[in-house]
Amino acid sequence: MADTTINRHAVAERPARPVIALVVPCYNEEDALPVTAPVFVDVVRRLAESGLASPESFILFVNDGSADNTWYLIQRLHRSYPVIKGISLAHNRGQQNALFAGLMTVREHCDAAITVDADLQDSPEAILDMVRAYNEGADIVYGVRASRKTDSWFKRNSARAFYRLQKNLGLDTIYDHSEFRLMDRKALDCLSEYGETNLYLRGLMRHIGLRYEIVKYDRQERTAGSTKYSFGKLLSTSIDGITSFSARPMRLIFIIGLILLLLDIVVGVWVLVSHFQGRAISGWSSLMLSVWFLGSLVLIALGIIGEYIGKIFSEVKRRPRYAVADTVW
Repeated sequence: MADTTINRHAVAERPARPVIALVVPCYNEEDALPVTAPVFVDVVRRLAESGLASPESFILFVNDGSADNTWYLIQRLHRSYPVIKGISLAHNRGQQNALFAGLMTVREHCDAAITVDADLQDSPEAILDMVRAYNEGADIVYGVRASRKTDSWFKRNSARAFYRLQKNLGLDTIYDHSEFRLMDRKALDCLSEYGETNLYLRGLMRHIGLRYEIVKYDRQERTAGSTKYSFGKLLSTSIDGITSFSARPMRLIFIIGLILLLLDIVVGVWVLVSHFQGRAISGWSSLMLSVWFLGSLVLIALGIIGEYIGKIFSEVKRRPRYAVADTVW
């Protein structure tokens, strides 16, 4: 399903066998890497043997300041498989910054880059389909889950609520797409122009635009290790995405304020009428409910405003997103 008609001239300009880079963020993945790294190596080999990609295609593991032996394993894997490269960030900067660091590292060395998790939940077979879509003219290829049948009831419905909330608050994202995607050189160059500190790559991809295709796949169980994304982190990511791309929450505060003002006018008229008719009585329950209700709204409003002010604070300092401590190439 394409966003626009593929430009045949653009396809003709592309190399017959593009250099593809797999960018794999890693945080405490010492249990998974010995199992998953050979699978990624095999995918790169199959891309080359099938003629879909150049034999110079490679894998870049990005160590996101892991506290275990992840970086040691990446170095050892590099010695066993020259196709594997690696960079190690000086501190844990989160998945978004680790992905960005990897993409900016490979930008000058490949024709297209594919971001994929280290746990093999994202189908290796879908990587071949992504490269086919790129060879047919797509600038960005999104990996989208075909279904959520394997998820628990809570996870399935919370994910639906997550995407619905984003859409209602003005954030343009693709349903059931995470960070599994292909980006060509043009898309990578466009991404490099975005200077914000608070990264939300799913939103940036849609903001960039360009021609895109969708590849559907079935998400698998983790090969090893445990998920690094708790419900709290998912909620935090959603808040970051919404506040980075939409001012609609601020507008909602204003609308709620107007509604409450109208209610206050109605209540005020009722209170005055009751007072002059001599029917006014003191009501502790109604007073306490009003105080708690309005107090909660005020705190929520302050929290939303604080999120935006915090983002402004982070952006104006212009601190680097990450620092690379070590590299194997």
